[in-house]
Amino acid sequence: QVQLVESGGGSVQAGGSLRLSCAASGSSYIRTMGWFRQAPGKEREEIAAIISDGTTTYGDSVKGRFTISRDNAKNTLYLQMNSLKPEDTAMYYCAADPTPWSASLVLGLLKNFLYRGQGTQVTVSS
Repeated sequence: QVQLVESGGGSVQAGGSLRLSCAASGSSYIRTMGWFRQAPGKEREEIAAIISDGTTTYGDSVKGRFTISRDNAKNTLYLQMNSLKPEDTAMYYCAADPTPWSASLVLGLLKNFLYRGQGTQVTVSS
């Protein structure tokens, strides 16, 4: 079983930055990780993923502003969020899966990942 714990959320003004972290622990081997978010009254949105060879992929709404990275030595996933907008306000969740999904498919499969964290809130004010 894998446990994922997110941190780094908070409140920031539009144009600001935050870095989210997701610490993974447990015995399973994780090949693919990603982030999705959900705001009240809105559908879940898959925003970034990183596969086993380090290839990254992003949703259109965050491309060019967010960067996903992974430190395998620390078993930690990161999401650097720059140029934040009020519409980025949401609960952000980390997800992980042992399957080595391809970069072309992984974003759409985030909702089916085997493991997910409890989330960290990001609030962006105008």
